[in-house]
Amino acid sequence: MVASAAEDALPVQARAAMGRSTAFMRSIATEGGYLWRYSPDLKERAGENVASPTQIWVQPPGTPSMGMAFLRAHEVTGDPQYLEAARAAADALAVGQLESGGWDYLIEFDPKLSANWYRRSDVGKISAAAAAKRKNVTTFDDDNTQSALRLLLAVAEASQGAAEPRDGRIREARDYALRRLLEAQRPNGGWPQRWTGVPVEAREYPVQPARFPKDYPREYPKHNYNGYYTLNDNTHRDCVLTLLDAAKRLGRPEYRAAALRGGDFLILAQLPEPQPAWAQQYNPQLEPAWARAFEPPCVVSNEGAGAMRLLVDLHLETGDAKYLAGLPRAIAWYQRSAISPGLWARMYELGTNTPIYGDRDGKIKYRLEDLSEERQTGYSWKGEYGIPAVIRYYEDVKSAGRVALLAKRQAAEEKAKTPKARAARAKALEPRVRAAMAALDAQGRCLVTGGKRVSGEQITTEAFILNLRTLSDYLEAVK
Repeated sequence: MVASAAEDALPVQARAAMGRSTAFMRSIATEGGYLWRYSPDLKERAGENVASPTQIWVQPPGTPSMGMAFLRAHEVTGDPQYLEAARAAADALAVGQLESGGWDYLIEFDPKLSANWYRRSDVGKISAAAAAKRKNVTTFDDDNTQSALRLLLAVAEASQGAAEPRDGRIREARDYALRRLLEAQRPNGGWPQRWTGVPVEAREYPVQPARFPKDYPREYPKHNYNGYYTLNDNTHRDCVLTLLDAAKRLGRPEYRAAALRGGDFLILAQLPEPQPAWAQQYNPQLEPAWARAFEPPCVVSNEGAGAMRLLVDLHLETGDAKYLAGLPRAIAWYQRSAISPGLWARMYELGTNTPIYGDRDGKIKYRLEDLSEERQTGYSWKGEYGIPAVIRYYEDVKSAGRVALLAKRQAAEEKAKTPKARAARAKALEPRVRAAMAALDAQGRCLVTGGKRVSGEQITTEAFILNLRTLSDYLEAVK
């Protein structure tokens, strides 16, 4: 069949749209980095919170997410403008790296305001007393530091041999972040939610199985939980996957070993019967504990599903059956804890297994309608949470066996590269490609409505990333 002129033109149009939208986003970047949202006139800006023109955001979909989207575009087009954009984003992160090895949620580039943070570049330049007054908290929550580190890894690999000063900064920041990530890991393989760069006393973090506390406060104790082990928002999973990525890119066995210790932590963190699943956060004795005022000690369904998926992944990675050993007990708990077919409460009370809810008043609730309106809608309390899918994932591995399942994956990947499969994928993507191109205005902006913190129409990194990935996927398919 002879392709129509319109079909021939679509890849050219897609490439042009990618270039226009990228050029616009780069024009509003701050030192190569990005926030989440901008008003069309750029007077209103925000990450998770309201931001200024001298700030960029780290937490996805911030600067690291933008950098990875640029790298994907470079991978499929070979166009150096996208690698240049990714390098600029990575360099912005390198400049903002903290002495503790990771990143805060934002990076400030105003020379006076940036002095509120103790950066790696400040080491040896300021006194210990001055350093102690500055912010220096590495944040693992929300895939913050991990996403930044993955971008540094990917950019350093893509720009191998580049000798500009910024490429040296990117590599140095990568290596420093990896070293500090290993230092932050606790003796049992877990990580804190946040870290100040100060090593802990091993005796205060014993290597022992998770247990239920004999008692715990029924109201929020208003304590500092930054050092607690955290599964919330898949914080732990992101640490493990980042280290596996580093091990594969750099060929460094110590990163793989640390990632596998992270798997060992999940084995320890599985609670005993009658609730053999996982908590949202744990104290140093590996007991479920309070985090925020609306996050009481509990057995959690959402992050527990993420823990199960990671354990299956690690079994496939290593072949070690220990990563699967506790999953039948967890699956049985999920099956008996569903509040209706295919639906789970996010939190279950310790001991009673009753669904519970939390509010900003720090009190445990037993009915969703007893929550304030803001908390009823501002947090996920019930859901499917990918639980049926992860149970099927485990069952597929058990029934097929690791070797057969990996071979099946490999065959599927090879099939996806065939001309027929690529043509079908390109055809399926065409409506989304046309929609992505149609969404751009004359300036190359994609204006969307809705959302928080920037009123009316807005420019968002989330929309840009989605469109750029769609166009990249399409151009890869039509190669």
